[in-house]
Amino acid sequence: MLSDGLDAATRALVTLAAAVAVGREPLIEEQSRAAVAADVPAVWIDELLLQSVLMVGWPRALVAAGIWRRASGARAPAADPSLTEDSEQWRRRGEATCAVVYGTNYSRLRENVRALHPALDAWMIVEGYGRVLSRPALDLGRRELCVIAQTAVLGTPRQLHSHLRGALHAGVGEDVVEESLAMVSADLDPSHRELAQATWARVRKREE
Repeated sequence: MLSDGLDAATRALVTLAAAVAVGREPLIEEQSRAAVAADVPAVWIDELLLQSVLMVGWPRALVAAGIWRRASGARAPAADPSLTEDSEQWRRRGEATCAVVYGTNYSRLRENVRALHPALDAWMIVEGYGRVLSRPALDLGRRELCVIAQTAVLGTPRQLHSHLRGALHAGVGEDVVEESLAMVSADLDPSHRELAQATWARVRKREE
């Protein structure tokens, strides 16, 4: 249970998430090999790579996927359930998952994003939370820890704040979130490290 502490496989998954966001190929290869050594389920890595498209973009996600395939020897699955699903399924799942992550702020989030552009709101729910983050092969708590690692690397405090709270809403313990941030701190430049620490302090103060 992620309320009790981080297991070795989850540690390796989260550190690989940070490496993908950093984008340095030797670091991604090093953390990919560490994930193999930690017996991280290959499907967890596949899910991390897929959701990395949302967080760090296609270029880094594709490079990381190639490095993972070479380092692990794990082949891509022959097919994927999402290929036979439709947008209405993704919308329903996306609304449910996004509501868990944002809690009481869910309606306000939807209003704010819709005010930026209605397409952004639709894509966020259908493609982001529905098609990608609601996939069943990786639980929401671990997904949120990976998002935390990547938004910390990117230095995006608003998104980091949302997903720090999202991890807590998904049942991840405060100590586990703090440990995850500490693990990836070496991959953060100093200004982003300070941002991450300050953001987490605000979240913890609000949760008390």
